[in-house]
Amino acid sequence: MKTNFLKLFAVFTVLFSVTILTDSTFAQTRRARGKVYTKTEADRLIDRVETRVDSFVKQYDKSLDNSSLNGSNKEDWLNKRAKNLENATDELRRDFDKRDAWIENKDEVRSCLNIAADINRNIKNKRYGSGTENNWRAVVFELNTLAKLYNLPQVGARAY
Repeated sequence: MKTNFLKLFAVFTVLFSVTILTDSTFAQTRRARGKVYTKTEADRLIDRVETRVDSFVKQYDKSLDNSSLNGSNKEDWLNKRAKNLENATDELRRDFDKRDAWIENKDEVRSCLNIAADINRNIKNKRYGSGTENNWRAVVFELNTLAKLYNLPQVGARAY
């Protein structure tokens, strides 16, 4: 009887250990459409998002100045949303650097995607020139990659 109890205890101990190890490994990586992402890869993706957004904000401001919206409240609001996106990506970077598990930044990513959705609606409805539009497509591509990573709706989805 005592031998059976020890064997049962040993089996449960092994299963518990395997579960704990698997769970801690999963916390450091994440699958997004078949690809496994590490914190380092998520870090690089956030760097690309930041770089693209910074470049877009400068070009978008110039495009708005040269559009029919120049001097309007709508231009001010759109510039503010672009700056909000830039600030949100900066906040994502700061919070990402503070945390051990990158998956904990889901709220910051959601905030970036929500702001991007406002800008995306405007860009789809107006023409700002190929430079700005190409720049925006690059931003959307990187943000959508981030959305996949965090299992969130992509820019342009009805969720926003």
